[in-house]
Amino acid sequence: MQLNHTIVRARDSHASAAFLAGVLGVPVGADVGHFVPVTVANGVTLDYMTVTEPQPQPQHYAFLVDDADFDAAFARIEQLGLDYYAEPGGDGHGQINHRWGGRGVYFDDPDGHAMEILTRVP
Repeated sequence: MQLNHTIVRARDSHASAAFLAGVLGVPVGADVGHFVPVTVANGVTLDYMTVTEPQPQPQHYAFLVDDADFDAAFARIEQLGLDYYAEPGGDGHGQINHRWGGRGVYFDDPDGHAMEILTRVP
């Protein structure tokens, strides 16, 4: 069994999909019905859908990446001038974490969803 996709509610599906794809260095897929897909790994997609209000509670999406992809994505986060933080909820502003002998960082997308890239998991 594997996760195939999840729907990410956004005010502007194309802009939000382009934002995440730009940070992760992956392409935005062609529209599929109401959805704008961003394929992240093993065929798993985040299907962005435009809605009036994205979410009463912002969601969290974490992406396990290798060290080279972390370096590239983190460089893009810095180039875009995005706020980033080491801990969920915004603690450790302007810092990355070093959990489990790796690196991780959180940043918010245009709709307030907490995105995370990390190189190690427990």
